Amino acid sequence: MIGRLNHVAIAVPDLVAACAQYQSALGAVVGTPQDEPDHGVRVVFIELPNTKIELLATLGDNSPIAGFLEKNPAGGIHHICYEVVDLLAARDQLQAAGARILGDGTPKIGAHGKPVLFLHPKDFTGTLIELEQA
Repeated sequence: MIGRLNHVAIAVPDLVAACAQYQSALGAVVGTPQDEPDHGVRVVFIELPNTKIELLATLGDNSPIAGFLEKNPAGGIHHICYEVVDLLAARDQLQAAGARILGDGTPKIGAHGKPVLFLHPKDFTGTLIELEQA
């Protein structure tokens, strides 16, 4: 069902500082920040030869990563994203197998402009998983 790893998302308390660190210390090409108000985050993508790193910062008072950053003030890995060929078929197959989809199960448009869903971390060894339509 799952395809290639699309990205690893890292929640950061200071997006500007994190971008500077990736650029100066690791020599990464850092993208332009983009606001994702439907998800309550500001994101920056770092393109790698085989995948991407997504840096996440809070956007607004009700950001879903605010709680994560309260528990992890230095930041940390927030989720991993896998591509799937058919997001709705993947959702239905996962729900039939007992996996919980976060929200109401309706895909939202993600930062890449494609439909996404999130799977409950308690169903996947403590890892929040994002599925993105390939």
